[in-house]
Amino acid sequence: MSFEQVKVPSRPELVDFHGVPMVYFFTDNWENIQNFQARPDDILIATYPKAGTTWASYILDLLYFGQKERQKSVPIFDRVPFLEIFFPPCLSGKDQADNLPTSPRLIKTHFPVQFVPKSFWEQNCRIIYVARNAKDNMVSYFHFDRMNLAQPEPGDWSNFFQRFMEGKMVFGSWYDHVNNWWKKKESCPKIHYMFYEDMIEDTGREIDKLCCFLGLSPSAEDKMKVTGGVQFDNMKRDDMANYSTNPVMDFKISPFMRKGKVGDWKNHFTVAQSEQFDEDYKKKMKDATLLFRTEI
Repeated sequence: MSFEQVKVPSRPELVDFHGVPMVYFFTDNWENIQNFQARPDDILIATYPKAGTTWASYILDLLYFGQKERQKSVPIFDRVPFLEIFFPPCLSGKDQADNLPTSPRLIKTHFPVQFVPKSFWEQNCRIIYVARNAKDNMVSYFHFDRMNLAQPEPGDWSNFFQRFMEGKMVFGSWYDHVNNWWKKKESCPKIHYMFYEDMIEDTGREIDKLCCFLGLSPSAEDKMKVTGGVQFDNMKRDDMANYSTNPVMDFKISPFMRKGKVGDWKNHFTVAQSEQFDEDYKKKMKDATLLFRTEI
């Protein structure tokens, strides 16, 4: 059965899983995922949810495989499988990754760093981590949880705001996620840590850095094609990129690709919430070298 034909079950509840809030869609296949056999040329795209995962996936897919027929007929979630997703009776993300016909295989995950299958480290795979400022990430996650039936009910904005600060989110605390991946980068030169805000500010520059990390040297013309193809409005219109074929998402509530902006948090946070958040943020963001911008 294809993912497009799946019947969506009722919304899941958060459970504590090895100290991280999760839902069963990402834990039921745990042993198989942990035993996943990475290959040395695999590229793992890691993010906290709603931090630019699809954007990074699309950039990499175009850099490696160009504007081919596959881009027009195979959704991005099949070209870059989501490793931990387990949605019977569809293929699991792990099986999808095993069966990928491309080389290198591009695979995505939202796992906190401690959950990544050990073969990715053993094979010395390249990992691209994308981080987004907490305020915009929270807003994007809120709208995502409203429209994604495979996520817990988000509740109202003020309830969601508190939950996000407390880290009671699927895949855990934003703070733990971005900080622990940042720390891992110090001991692992194969991690390229990117910022969503930098990608918005100058997509071409960030693609250059990515190519440098990956050892790619596309022609000026190819680079222009990639940079143009991955602009937000182009991706939002592209049914193979915008998740409109995914049955668990209710586009009547909100699109999967909503605004793609830096600073949209100002349309959601009250002044009091922003001050409360900033105070809390100072306590939790211990690493002074990890800096985010909430506007550009």
